[in-house]
Amino acid sequence: MDIIAQLTEELHLKREQVEKTVALIDDGNTIPFIARYRKEVTGSLDDTVLRMLDERLTYLRSLDKRREEVYNAILAQEKMTPEIELALSNAKILTEIEDIYRPFKQKRRTRASVAREKGLEPLAAALMEQKKVYTPVIEALAVSFINEEKGVMTAEEALAGASDIIAEDISDNAEYRKELRRLTYRDGIIKTVGTKDEDSVYRMYYDYSERTNKIPDHRILAINRGEKEEWLRVSVTTEGDAPLAYLRSAVIRNDRSPAKPYLTAAVEDSYQRLIAPSIENEIRAQLFDRAGEGAIANFSVNLKHLLMQAPLKNFTVMGYDPGYRTGCKLAVVDATGRVLDTAVIYPTKPQERIPESKRTVKHLIKTYDIGAVAIGNGTASKESEIFIADTLKELAEENVFCKYIIVSEAGASVYSASKLGAEEFPDFDVTQRSAVSIARRLQDPLAELVKIDPKSIGVGQYQHDMKEARLDEALTGVVEDCVNAVGVDVNTASYSLLSYIAGINATSAKNIVKYREENGAFTSRSQIKKVPRIGAKAFEQCAGFLRIPEAKEIFDNTGVHPESYDTARALLTKFGCTEQDVRAGGLTKLRGNAEAYGMEKLSAELGVGIPTLSDIIAELEKPGRDIRDGLPKPQLRTDIMGMEDLTPGMVLTGTVRNVIDFGAFVDIGVHQDGLVHISQITSKYIKHPSEVLSVGDVVEVKVLNVDVPKKRIGLTMKL
Repeated sequence: MDIIAQLTEELHLKREQVEKTVALIDDGNTIPFIARYRKEVTGSLDDTVLRMLDERLTYLRSLDKRREEVYNAILAQEKMTPEIELALSNAKILTEIEDIYRPFKQKRRTRASVAREKGLEPLAAALMEQKKVYTPVIEALAVSFINEEKGVMTAEEALAGASDIIAEDISDNAEYRKELRRLTYRDGIIKTVGTKDEDSVYRMYYDYSERTNKIPDHRILAINRGEKEEWLRVSVTTEGDAPLAYLRSAVIRNDRSPAKPYLTAAVEDSYQRLIAPSIENEIRAQLFDRAGEGAIANFSVNLKHLLMQAPLKNFTVMGYDPGYRTGCKLAVVDATGRVLDTAVIYPTKPQERIPESKRTVKHLIKTYDIGAVAIGNGTASKESEIFIADTLKELAEENVFCKYIIVSEAGASVYSASKLGAEEFPDFDVTQRSAVSIARRLQDPLAELVKIDPKSIGVGQYQHDMKEARLDEALTGVVEDCVNAVGVDVNTASYSLLSYIAGINATSAKNIVKYREENGAFTSRSQIKKVPRIGAKAFEQCAGFLRIPEAKEIFDNTGVHPESYDTARALLTKFGCTEQDVRAGGLTKLRGNAEAYGMEKLSAELGVGIPTLSDIIAELEKPGRDIRDGLPKPQLRTDIMGMEDLTPGMVLTGTVRNVIDFGAFVDIGVHQDGLVHISQITSKYIKHPSEVLSVGDVVEVKVLNVDVPKKRIGLTMKL
């Protein structure tokens, strides 16, 4: 099956769709550009399907490359046969190709290779013929291979060497290995035992077993980590005798042959010494790859929802980085993200200068009309929340109103100590930068969180155990999709944000920032072509995702691509509208008029596909819109509550912070996220919590149980 046919079958698409999409990818087009501006070509495939297609295309091409390498290697040895050629052609995964190549690989010195050097291969071949001869005939044949010069001193040694050759040949048989891999996965049991007589988070695995084809992904990852940290010893065994029984039946074709005892011993030796350990490693690698891909997919979904949370617009925010000895750092950030002021207060131990700290906070709130305080959830966060809540109550008595919210600090310290953080705020220390980051991630989560390695953001599950390159690839794709879906203001965006725009890399992003610093703000999209390293192809890819609110050309502040400006103007003219009407936001009836006229007829007249026409209409109806505006807003608070205030049966509103295989963690405002187990999410059966919940969802939960010493809160959504 050719690659196009395989992709068509796997992704349930039309062949023409796949062919055209692959052509777009091969022509250097980015996934965000294809998803947004080539819908007519792809049949409106979204970015998720496009990335899946791109990944599979890359894998299948690398598979074909390896297939060709193996074919040529076997051909060079003059050992190619029609059977091998057919097997290679039919191999669908890399393991199958490597199994075929195994007998032809140059091996290190083995017992079988030593036996071959001693000239015992003909004896092995004779045993494998399994003729109905008398036992003395085999013994006599073995005697004929005694050769003191080659180190074969007895008939027994000759037979042992021949058995080693047979064992290795059995192990190298691709068909046998494929079936044994299947049987081991089907009948296998993964067993774990503890290696230390100490309590740990892995205690439940100190004497544990589960079927390999039933074990859930999160347990595979937990077991692997326990083994890596030397708390567990892990093995894969099989119930019953199915693998050996299969191998005996496949190898031994004549029960009456006197060669049977030797072949039986060779089969058992091959399985126990060569095949089983190898298959065990392969099965465990297969389980890890499956679990890893599941965890990466889950992490990707969580990250997307985190990045796409609604921004807190038009608010001046005070970022509050809690601390003890070195004090709490404050940063006042205006609605555009500009830092207006900074301060350090000492309301916590050991100094507890509370009155002085309150005066500072009140002064800043009044001076800058601060609407929200974003408190980091790290060290001293609880004490800081109590202090801020008390201060805001006092301000309310003066008719000055402000609210607060606890913000995840995950990754803030990484950004603060990074080269990017130092470049952005060279005169700030790391805690001051952290306070700015905390404020900004409330104002615009996407713009701030793109500065941080996604693995440090805290919405994954065992993310540090994943294959780093694969995880980085997947998460980078998520960030790219989010950034391009929202679009960026080219005159205010950081280079880290710009670098995720389609067609723009880190170097060209820095060039954009440098250009606007040297030449002033961009006044049109076309001006971007003047930036070094932004050629015609890069401009085509990036232009539609860059916004210029102050541009004369109204379309420069929309998602309409420059290639469609003439179409957009023709559309406006068709219904008696002007670009000024677009600027004034008065085109709420445009879609209704277009549909009444007939979208198919209109698209034919304008020479554009219906998907692109529909997208242009959406942009003209709401120029400069932010697709995140319709999402739930951050939950700002004025009161405070602790774990000790929780009682079973209490109903609260919370925000989903992380969705994992066995449930979801919900922030209910007590500094310790509660767990809603998968069984408590809904009364209906669900395979995964992500079917119901997403990061950022605001949900009602009921407290089931509270364990203050262990900091555990059990919640249910079954109200």
